[in-house]
Amino acid sequence: QVQLVESGGGLVQPGGSLRLSCAASISIFNFNEMGWYRQAPGKQRELVAAIRRIGSSIYADSVQGRFTVSRDNFKNAVDLQMNSLEPEDTAVYYCHVDYRSTIFWGQGTQVTVSS
Repeated sequence: QVQLVESGGGLVQPGGSLRLSCAASISIFNFNEMGWYRQAPGKQRELVAAIRRIGSSIYADSVQGRFTVSRDNFKNAVDLQMNSLEPEDTAVYYCHVDYRSTIFWGQGTQVTVSS
């Protein structure tokens, strides 16, 4: 079993920045993939960004160039730096990891982009 604890959500104005962090209960070197999904009201959950064991990263087209996903080996965490935020980025953001072909989820953290 893997526990994931997210932090860093909140309210920010358009054009602002936030950094999300997801701390895992075991070493992140165990994970095939880790990253972030989001779900806006009335919409399906969608992949935002993920980083794989070999180090490659993938991003949704809508966040490419604005968001950066990274691993923090010291903290056993995966972070999401979000810049140039737009109202369309408003959603609950969920951390996920692939551990031995099983997906584990965090509890979610709300990000609201509004003036």
